[in-house]
Amino acid sequence: MQIKPYAPCHLDAVIRLSLRAWEPVFDSLKQALNPNLYQVFYPEHWRVSQQKAVEAICGDEHTNVWVAIVTDAAEHNDAGTIVGFTAVKLHPEDHMGEIYMIAVDPDFQGRGIGSALIEFVLDRMQEAGMLVAMVETAGDPGHAPARHTYEKAGFELFPVARYFKAL
Repeated sequence: MQIKPYAPCHLDAVIRLSLRAWEPVFDSLKQALNPNLYQVFYPEHWRVSQQKAVEAICGDEHTNVWVAIVTDAAEHNDAGTIVGFTAVKLHPEDHMGEIYMIAVDPDFQGRGIGSALIEFVLDRMQEAGMLVAMVETAGDPGHAPARHTYEKAGFELFPVARYFKAL
């Protein structure tokens, strides 16, 4: 596997893998949230909202985006396949790097790709002079694999209470 800078030609593959990776997450969110709130957050469909979010972050000149590409997958016959991506925002005023988005194709999860992407971006953050790395996720069951990956990488949980009410 190689990690390379994102290029616009990667967009369709990044969107496809992201939507596949995040499907169980949004299934979990739908169960965890009040139905009225869920509808407010995702009035069209979560896929529409997330596709727009991925397109926006990949096109944001202030965000660093990388893709994980399988370079030796003879067993899958798909060398050159984009299997993951991550988007990072640097906040120099706070000396903090933020993993803003990360996803690994479900067919390639559990192989260390998410961990490799995290270690890669932590190195880039450190090279850029950041002193702290941050990633945000939810506490629902669908986000459990993400939380496990972040904790394995050494991130420490800072509990936050965020309340919502549909108006």
